[in-house]
Amino acid sequence: MKELVVEADVNNLFEVQMFIDEQLEEAGCSMPAQIAIDVAVEELFVNIASYAYGEEIGVAVVQVSVHEDPLSVEITFMDNGEQYDPLAKPDPDTTLSVDERKKGGLGIFMVKNSMDDINYEYKDGKNILTIKKNLN
Repeated sequence: MKELVVEADVNNLFEVQMFIDEQLEEAGCSMPAQIAIDVAVEELFVNIASYAYGEEIGVAVVQVSVHEDPLSVEITFMDNGEQYDPLAKPDPDTTLSVDERKKGGLGIFMVKNSMDDINYEYKDGKNILTIKKNLN
């Protein structure tokens, strides 16, 4: 497992993505899977940076684990911000037009649909969100 600790600031998104992409390239990740992961990482990290700490800037921890059988990657985001379970919110009704739909939730919906697994827990004062993507 590799770990990166950064300030939860949108200006650090590039550093987070480079860190994760490096692990994906070492694992032999296909470009379509890497693009899907990059989109999910952007959504999740920007949400932490924008909402977890309010007006303050806190810390975000990103952990990447590559598993061999089957070849997959697990990425965990941790923050000490306000407790928030993004999976508890109902999925947006994508059959409605943009004007009819309630604001918010589309990014997490995309993450849920592009990853093979997503899990949230609040433990020891930390939000812990883990995504998993099979790389085969």
